[in-house]
Amino acid sequence: MIPNFDTATEIREAIRIRARSRRNALGLTQNVLAARSGVSLGTLKRFEHTGEVSFTTLLALAEALDALDGFHSVFPMIEARTLEDVERQSQPPKQVRARRKIA
Repeated sequence: MIPNFDTATEIREAIRIRARSRRNALGLTQNVLAARSGVSLGTLKRFEHTGEVSFTTLLALAEALDALDGFHSVFPMIEARTLEDVERQSQPPKQVRARRKIA
């Protein structure tokens, strides 16, 4: 498998284009999608133009476009390779604190 080397900017641009294309393929105007998603028309237009949007807004748009399934693969679990890995993943997450440097 060839690793994917897309940058965050490239992924944002691809999502912007796919969302607009999906809206058009479904025959929805920006006004209709804004109303269905509860997202303001100005925010939708800005997203379709720049790709800039909050995560909550992106989820609302994805839901209105029937495209939420793709979000289940965001931040996949690391594949366990040892019994210790399996045990660590089955335990509740621990809060990790940054260490302060002592001068």
